Amino acid sequence: MKKKIKVLQVIPRLGIGGAETGCYDLAHYLHEQKCKSFIITSGGQLLKYINKKKVKVFKLPVHSKNPILILLNAIIITFIVLIYNINIIHARSRAPAWSCLLVAKITRRKFVTTFHGTYNFSNNIKKFYNSIMVRSNLVIAGSNFIFSHINQNYEKYVVNTKRKLLVIFRGINTSYFHNKKIMPIKVDKFSREYKIDRNKFIILMPGRLTPWKGQKVFIEAIKILSEKEDMSSLEAIILGNEQGRSIYKKQLVALVQQYRLNKIIKFIDQCEEMPIAYMISNVVVSSSIEPEAFGRVAVEAQSMEVPIIASNLGGSKETIINNKTGFLFESGNQNALAESIAMVMKKDYNSLKSIGFEGRKNVLKKFDVDKMCQTTFTEYKKLIESS
Repeated sequence: MKKKIKVLQVIPRLGIGGAETGCYDLAHYLHEQKCKSFIITSGGQLLKYINKKKVKVFKLPVHSKNPILILLNAIIITFIVLIYNINIIHARSRAPAWSCLLVAKITRRKFVTTFHGTYNFSNNIKKFYNSIMVRSNLVIAGSNFIFSHINQNYEKYVVNTKRKLLVIFRGINTSYFHNKKIMPIKVDKFSREYKIDRNKFIILMPGRLTPWKGQKVFIEAIKILSEKEDMSSLEAIILGNEQGRSIYKKQLVALVQQYRLNKIIKFIDQCEEMPIAYMISNVVVSSSIEPEAFGRVAVEAQSMEVPIIASNLGGSKETIINNKTGFLFESGNQNALAESIAMVMKKDYNSLKSIGFEGRKNVLKKFDVDKMCQTTFTEYKKLIESS
């Protein structure tokens, strides 16, 4: 008789980032496969969307790096695992992964981790702390870039061990990120609320406000563009929450004022339904100055059939087919970004439609959420069968 798969995913918060939406999507997919699905998190925006009949949720302070809380979390998670007879524990971040390793050792359950980012490892202590992500039975890398990063920097933890390391590309919900599914009334409401002139050429830069996302490079590029092009028909939107980085937000606002771009660049804190923001855009920009582990913005934009311009770093190089589904520019080079934006602005309607069409085709082939969930589920089954 086959064991029923019961999976517990542990994630610090269920916000709207790539790791979080991946956790959410997988949890519901598992229920459809007749599995038991559990999530432990400290909170987050996605909690209200979880179908509680399909996924059981526990709230614990698993976002904390406090060693005492990590230990206390481990004790409580141990009881949850034993009471519900959970057989796979899947950690999606470092702090909860330390708790989960202890639980897996005590309960002899299979332990899975997803390596979502490159993580800071400026010293040996931080590198040791990060190494928890490769101490599981199955290590999932979200892109080939992350796979290479693990092999280069955590070799001693994965070589000559029974641990399995593989790439499972993150997926997005292509039915949700589909321009044919967006209600025009919602687009109109969003445009009116933020005074967006949809007769203009709209450049969207989504992403949380943090220096490595490259908002300053974007502003510099718009300044360069304003010195060469007629900007009366252009509008740029920086869409993202400061998440406690109020000083950085003030710096960005000051830079816009310094360059007298107030009438061109506007800041929007958030959009509850991101497909609406993509829908109003003519081009999307991702100007990260550090590697994106996956490049979710690039994939979402392509799924929405909107041309994407992104830094030639990390996961973006894998998710974008340069000059076919989008355009890559030299990271940190505002002149190169300005040239790329100008080039897209000059393209005719049919050329932009073709780029959008090829973009969606690319995402459906490689980065659909069902493919990610199906591959992960197959690996779960292999783990259970091997025990």
